Amino acid sequence: MPGAKNRGFDVPQDTEQEEADRQTASLAGLAAALLLVVMSLYLVHQLARETRLEDCLMAGRSNCDLLVAPPPRG
Repeated sequence: MPGAKNRGFDVPQDTEQEEADRQTASLAGLAAALLLVVMSLYLVHQLARETRLEDCLMAGRSNCDLLVAPPPRG
């Protein structure tokens, strides 16, 4: 039964296709936005790490490698 998923209304095939295309475009936009958020968070984390290292070096400290190395696991 065509149009059964549209609550009993007979909707032309073109309209259903337009709705499907719009939903696909919306999901692609959401995926792109999420990708930008993840990339931005990574960039902010890296910049903060570099800032801490540069601040340590500018203070004349000699143990700044502890800021760069990951903490030991255990």
